Amino acid sequence: MSFSEKIAYYGVFTALAIALCFAERFIPQPFAFPGIKLGLANIVVLVTLYRFNGKFAFGISVLRIIITGLLFGGPFAIIYSLAGGTLSFAVMYYAKKSNIFGIIGVSVLGGVAHNLGQIIIACFIVENIGLLYYTPILIISGLITGVITGTATYFTRIGLKQIRPGTYES
Repeated sequence: MSFSEKIAYYGVFTALAIALCFAERFIPQPFAFPGIKLGLANIVVLVTLYRFNGKFAFGISVLRIIITGLLFGGPFAIIYSLAGGTLSFAVMYYAKKSNIFGIIGVSVLGGVAHNLGQIIIACFIVENIGLLYYTPILIISGLITGVITGTATYFTRIGLKQIRPGTYES
């Protein structure tokens, strides 16, 4: 892939991840617990992880976190998202590389890891280990949202194969 193509893909995929993150803000939270989201931007990260490589997908993830944090959050939103996103990405990358898990399993592991990364950083920031009581709720929500985003990613990849056969294999 040429440098120009790489920049274009980065721009398109980052913009798509930001748009999904923005759109997610308008989805009513059916959960009685604060901070639980679907993580729709993770669909883009998973597609790029499977289509391109880990470095590319990690770049998209970090850019999206920083830009959406600046646009919609603030410094703490960026810190929490970077903690969760980095742990989530590392887990998804190695889970994919292991060839043990399918794309939905990789997504589930990423959803759980994201939530655990955020609760761990929250314990450090507020200096209160008591926040860990929230961990079971975050694990369950990570399982559920991971299945949802993993399934969406699975069908997205099928759709992309139909648009341009042979380019979304691996």
